[in-house]
Amino acid sequence: MDSHVHVRAISSNRVAGAVVGACYVLIGIAGLTLTATTGFAAAEGVHLLIFQLNPLHNVLHLVLGTALGLAAYRGLRHAMLVNGVVGACFGALGVLGLFLLDAGMNPLALNGADNVLHLSSAVILLVVSAARR
Repeated sequence: MDSHVHVRAISSNRVAGAVVGACYVLIGIAGLTLTATTGFAAAEGVHLLIFQLNPLHNVLHLVLGTALGLAAYRGLRHAMLVNGVVGACFGALGVLGLFLLDAGMNPLALNGADNVLHLSSAVILLVVSAARR
């Protein structure tokens, strides 16, 4: 009988993807419970601590967090790729958020704290992805 045990090596990319992904999934779930009566893309959302959320914002957190977690589970190559792609998405979102703060149209209900979180997440994911470990 041939039995193979697949061992997945721990790497900084896998750990970062799993941790950041889990945080965003938890924020998305908590946010959806708080924003159940808020318009899907309402410019003024509900506050979760210092962050402003609406259902669209929460769905994006769930999608990106799940992608990070699944890639971390799949292995190093997947984690590096998805960390880089999601990091770039968070970077773009953070920069876009700077312009949406004072704009009349803010479909993700972004505020300054959201921008700091998204830009910080982008830096972490892009640096870890570039490290290739």
